[in-house]
Amino acid sequence: MNESKQIGFWTCTALVVGNCIGMGIFLLPASLAPYGFNATIGWGITVVGCIALARVFARLARELPNADGPYGYVRSTLGELPAYIALWCYWVSLWITNAALATGVVAYITAVFPQLGQLQPSLFALGLLWAFVIINLCGVRAGGSVQIATTVLKLLPMLAIAVLAVWMLVEAPQAYVSHLPSKPITLGDAMAASTIALFAMLGIESATVPASRVENPGRTIPRATLVGTLLTAAIYLIVSTVPMLLLPEQELANAPAPFALLMDRFVGEGVGRWLALFVVVSGLGALNGWTLLVGELTRTMADNGVLPAFLSRNNRRGAPGFALIVTALLASAMILMNYSKSLVNGFTVLSQVVTAANLPLYLCCSLALAVLWYRGKRLDDKAIRGLVLISALGTAYSIFAFIGMGHEAFMMALVLAACGLPLYIFMRILRARLNRS
Repeated sequence: MNESKQIGFWTCTALVVGNCIGMGIFLLPASLAPYGFNATIGWGITVVGCIALARVFARLARELPNADGPYGYVRSTLGELPAYIALWCYWVSLWITNAALATGVVAYITAVFPQLGQLQPSLFALGLLWAFVIINLCGVRAGGSVQIATTVLKLLPMLAIAVLAVWMLVEAPQAYVSHLPSKPITLGDAMAASTIALFAMLGIESATVPASRVENPGRTIPRATLVGTLLTAAIYLIVSTVPMLLLPEQELANAPAPFALLMDRFVGEGVGRWLALFVVVSGLGALNGWTLLVGELTRTMADNGVLPAFLSRNNRRGAPGFALIVTALLASAMILMNYSKSLVNGFTVLSQVVTAANLPLYLCCSLALAVLWYRGKRLDDKAIRGLVLISALGTAYSIFAFIGMGHEAFMMALVLAACGLPLYIFMRILRARLNRS
């Protein structure tokens, strides 16, 4: 088999589901509790918007099957600078996410196994981070196998919440109306809740990032992106609504582990601790998936001359070895700087930074479809006309998310973009010198 084509449909789907379902969903019920039913409306907006974005990525993969993932999609349509800015912001968000995931997983592990609390937390987090770097250094197939296994395991607590919801509906339906949220429904609160919920859906583009490693990308990536997004959305709508209806609003808002509290309250004391064990598995699976993607994205950007060339080199197992090591060093620095001592306390800041860093990519990819339509010769073809609608929906939702996050998030995105410009200019000068010589 060709070493460069090692990822199939199930691994791509597991990347989408596994990277979306990280640790955010296990904290979202508490973060969204103050919004009441605005949170449900916000989830609805987010789901519709993310399905539109999934269609954007699926269609780009179908129309540009030979492009090397999102960088290739944007560069071939909008140009090199927009591609660089969008992917630079996205690239930074990946290793920040890995640092936060490793730190958050340690917090949950020590809650499940208190005896491990004697270990130095930052060193423990570094150990987890580098363990998954080592796994992915063994090749994308090794990383993909781990991703499938952890995705299956992380769905078990979601299934447990769904089973509890059905059981309570049969045995004690009155529980669903005992603690109805009192917060009035307003457009501003619904928009704010929607942007918080978007953090948990980040990752819908995961199947497109390692496009050069995917078997039959024009068919595999669109299917995996849509299936993974729909599956994740269905799971989230169920498991985020149940705690809101069954637990008092204030108690839910102050809960560090909402799902564990829910299981302890309605199933039995101590059950929540075991649910927390699956939160650890979920976090580890997301850490593995984002490690795989940040290595592939770094290699892609280096191949295109916007990052140093040595980052594009593969090891003997076909993994982007230098890319994985360099990005892990950056994530390690974030951990040692105590970027997020507590997953709960750092969640709001993390969601704003990472979501703001993802939105330029979503916006540029949506606009890329419009460019493909503009270039189309068969304007009477329904398939070509369909590009306009998908592009419009994706663009509208990206702008809506920026507005919903507010001025601060927009400034975050601008600062991130500006930080990458000196490197872009330096790499252009270096390439020009090399071409002249």
